[in-house]
Amino acid sequence: MNCGYVALIGRPNVGKSTLMNHLLKQKISITSRKPQTTRHRILGINTTAAGQAIYMDTPGMHSSEKRALNRYLNRTAETTLTGVDVIVWLIDGLSWHEYDEAIFKKLEQAGLPVILAVNKVDKVADKEAILKFFDEAQHRFPFKHLVPISALKGTNLDQLESLIMALLPEQDLIYPEDQITDRSERFLAAEIVREKLTRRLGDELPYALTVEIERYEEKPNITKIYAIIWVERLTQKNIVIGKDGEMLKKVGTDARLDIEKLIGQKVYLQLWVKVKKGWSDSERALQSLGFND
Repeated sequence: MNCGYVALIGRPNVGKSTLMNHLLKQKISITSRKPQTTRHRILGINTTAAGQAIYMDTPGMHSSEKRALNRYLNRTAETTLTGVDVIVWLIDGLSWHEYDEAIFKKLEQAGLPVILAVNKVDKVADKEAILKFFDEAQHRFPFKHLVPISALKGTNLDQLESLIMALLPEQDLIYPEDQITDRSERFLAAEIVREKLTRRLGDELPYALTVEIERYEEKPNITKIYAIIWVERLTQKNIVIGKDGEMLKKVGTDARLDIEKLIGQKVYLQLWVKVKKGWSDSERALQSLGFND
């Protein structure tokens, strides 16, 4: 069978997590319209009759490295390019950006087969422009394939999946057929809470926010989860809690319902909001909060 690792790379907020979820037909990576939603390397395993594609969702590559968190995100994205068999570079729009030049250089150094997938093509009215862009792209880099897709609507994802599978090496399955991810339910629960915070808070979202599971207790009829939402300032804590605690209650309800779907069991979810000043710019604090991929 064909089996191997596939790195999904690209700028922040181009749809990498949405793409992986649709390829797996199951939600593994959290999504939102906010950039830098994905902070960890998340592995999604898709086993079919044709073989096993092991997708690696990564943080978006970006040029800013002002904070320790930004540097961590870039390191995580870049190290994913080693030890994989195929790279899918996801972009949206029909123009190149400044940081794309740096990605070109990293792809040249990697020396791996690369598929260029242009996402959100359903929003491009001029289809001829897509062909012109592909022609230009092929002159800039020897892509194995160029595919117009819509990760959200599922456009051309079957074609993309077939092209990926054909590029993977022939070998035995690496993971059991029924395994979907390498991440624990504890980790996924923390990510779901962070997703609900991201979506509920919108433009008020404090980017220096993370979620830590303090206790995760599995019982016969219920799973009890106690989580801490870490922020950097008291004003951010007040935003997360909301007036009379309403925002935190809504986030907790949204997250609990999704976690129950994930684990197939009733969930008791307790959330606290605490302040850890400057955690996003401290390498030591990042490690203590689980940023150690």
